[in-house]
Formats: sequence, structure tokens, C-alpha cells
Amino acid sequence: MAKSIWNASDRQSLLARFDSLSPEMAPRWGRITVSQMVKHCTVPILSTTGEFPATQKRTFFRIWPMQKLVIYVLPWPKGAPAAPESIITDNGDLSERVAALRVAVGKFVARGESQEFAPHAAFGPLGAKDWGALVHRHLDHHLQQFGV
Repeated sequence: MAKSIWNASDRQSLLARFDSLSPEMAPRWGRITVSQMVKHCTVPILSTTGEFPATQKRTFFRIWPMQKLVIYVLPWPKGAPAAPESIITDNGDLSERVAALRVAVGKFVARGESQEFAPHAAFGPLGAKDWGALVHRHLDHHLQQFGV
């Protein structure tokens, strides 16, 4: 079974890893700073509730088996292109950004799995199960980027 942000143990494990980040950490790939990465991870979560509008794109990720393969099976490439609105260029305070990420995750989970979510920019409409796995995978991917 895929790890999911809906699972309390999986969620707490991810958040503990975010708490272990420090401003001097350098990425293993890419040019993003740790502070930029945390905000980059927060933006898509906020887009699920419509708090941060995401530009919809026509991609092959919207097609049924590709959508599921990318969310659940295929390894994610390092340095894959990001949605323009989730490219963060400013370096804010890391602890404030981790706190904002925690709030966003809390809002996401509080909505519950029975609620509808805004479509993903690349994957289109997703059910709660898919959103839970995708959010977990995205956060884990970027934590690995910083060796955490």
C-alpha cells in the first residue's frame, strides 16, 4: 500500500523530517534552496483547496494509466519541470515556512477524505486517495533532495 498523507504515522514521519531541515543544507540535485523547497512543497497543498490557484495544463499525466503510474509506481526524475506558480525564488525564513507547511498539511487533512479537491495542474481531477499519495510522494521527493 502506498504511503499517504492521510495516514497519521506517514504524515508525522514526513513532518518530523521537515523539522530536521536547517538553512545551510544544500540540495543533492537542482538549484533550489531549502527554504524555497519548503514553500514549493506548500503551494500545491494550498492549491487543493483553491487557496493558491494553479494553472491547468494539458499533459499526458491526465490520461488514465499514466496518472496512476506516476502517482504510485514510476520513480520521479530529479529536476523535473515544476508548475510556474510553484517555482519559488525568494528565500524566506525556514522556520516560518516549515510552520506554514504544517498549517497547509493540517488544513488538507482536516478537510477529510470525503471532500472534493481542486484539480491538480498536471494530473487533473484526483480523488482523495490519489491526492493523499501524491502529496506524500512530492514531500518525500523533496526531502530526499536535501538528504533528509
